[in-house]
Amino acid sequence: MTRSLKAALQALSVLLVFAVGTSSFAAAAKPISLSPEQTESINKISAYMNSFVTLQGEFTQISPKGNVSKGVMFISKPGKLRFEYSPPNPFLLVSDGKWVTLKNRAKEKGDQFPLAATPLRLVVSPKIDLLQEANILGFEQADGITSVVLEDRKGTIGGQLVLIFDETQNQLQQWIIIDGKGRRTTVSLANLESGMTINPKLFEVKINRPEKSK
Repeated sequence: MTRSLKAALQALSVLLVFAVGTSSFAAAAKPISLSPEQTESINKISAYMNSFVTLQGEFTQISPKGNVSKGVMFISKPGKLRFEYSPPNPFLLVSDGKWVTLKNRAKEKGDQFPLAATPLRLVVSPKIDLLQEANILGFEQADGITSVVLEDRKGTIGGQLVLIFDETQNQLQQWIIIDGKGRRTTVSLANLESGMTINPKLFEVKINRPEKSK
């Protein structure tokens, strides 16, 4: 995994880590057997993620080293996403539907990689069936909060995605990206709104590329 890709994955997570044994999630290696009740809960998460086309809100991210960043995020399906970090964090993360661009706004430089290679594919797909498109590696439920550990069957990089879902509010509260070495980036979501019109230019980003020697 490239250094820029690691940075991008770390640029995707939020606060309030749900303390229901997430350390055991990283150790899970095989899909688990699900009860009918657990299957129903996961289908509810799929239904929620399929219920909106546009979504915006605020996020708080905790990196594997404990650094906290905040900002605003926008989603427009299919495939488009923007994470705009508040200063002093200089990064901007944008998906245009095919490519994810991580831009350092202070230097006007950045890097790109395929959306399909990241766990974000599951978040911005136009229609998702988690039971069909992901291996379920872990499941915890308490006080109306469901935590599901996923491994994207189509992803080309190692790692896991943990979705934290509030069944009472019927809303995604948080996701955690766990890389192949068990390092966690946590993203907590707040003040979510759906159904609005989002300016498509928010999902366009330009970066300076080094000139090729002649």
